[in-house]
Amino acid sequence: MAVHNDLGKWGEDYAAEYLLKKGYEVISRDWRLGKRDIDIVARTEDGLTVVFVEVKTRATDVIVSPEDAVDERKIKSIGWAANAYVKEFQIYDDIRFDIITIVGTKPQDASLEHIIDAFNPVLAMNGNH
Repeated sequence: MAVHNDLGKWGEDYAAEYLLKKGYEVISRDWRLGKRDIDIVARTEDGLTVVFVEVKTRATDVIVSPEDAVDERKIKSIGWAANAYVKEFQIYDDIRFDIITIVGTKPQDASLEHIIDAFNPVLAMNGNH
């Protein structure tokens, strides 16, 4: 596995641990629909909202910040995958889309930011990100 894949896997594990500590229930990890994927699907601590979480991990934020890597194309892809997930698992709860950014390579030096309600794929699909 390439180093960036190792870093991405570590980042998703770190993000899932963070969510669990915050009281979220992690429902799915690395859910796929063809080439589209959702990193983490979780339920909020109150149980009322299903959250689709995009995790972006970078060793450093020198080139581009992790949250800037979630561009309009990625938002649309997540939206398509989330729509399929909602239909497949018959989700009737509120949903939202979060981003967790991690900069660093190990827990001791990593900074994690949880951006709640970071984007709306419907707006992106209509050209109004």
